[in-house]
Amino acid sequence: VQLQASGGGLVQAGGSLRLSCAASGFAFSTYTMTWFRQAPGKEREFVASINWSGLSISYSDSAKGRFTISRDNAKNTVYLWMYSLKDEDTAVYLCAAQLLGTTKYWGQGTKVTVSS
Repeated sequence: VQLQASGGGLVQAGGSLRLSCAASGFAFSTYTMTWFRQAPGKEREFVASINWSGLSISYSDSAKGRFTISRDNAKNTVYLWMYSLKDEDTAVYLCAAQLLGTTKYWGQGTKVTVSS
């Protein structure tokens, strides 16, 4: 099983990034996929999730209106489009595969640094 996150980097405040998480080794299309993030010195926090069909999506308050989660089951990939980035979005972003609310698999994370 592998969850390979990519797309992070250094971006100026107000900029945009697209994160990707490519999955392999499990039945991706049956799992809810979730993005979390962990900033230095802080606990991991929920960012966004999308169910297997893409019809049920949730966002944290901080992500709502600025981030968009999507998935392509044909490519076994989940995306996180991030717009209007702020300093406080600086974190390592991790993707996770979940079933019935339980995280089954974690990815290794991709680092996002927002500079002002």
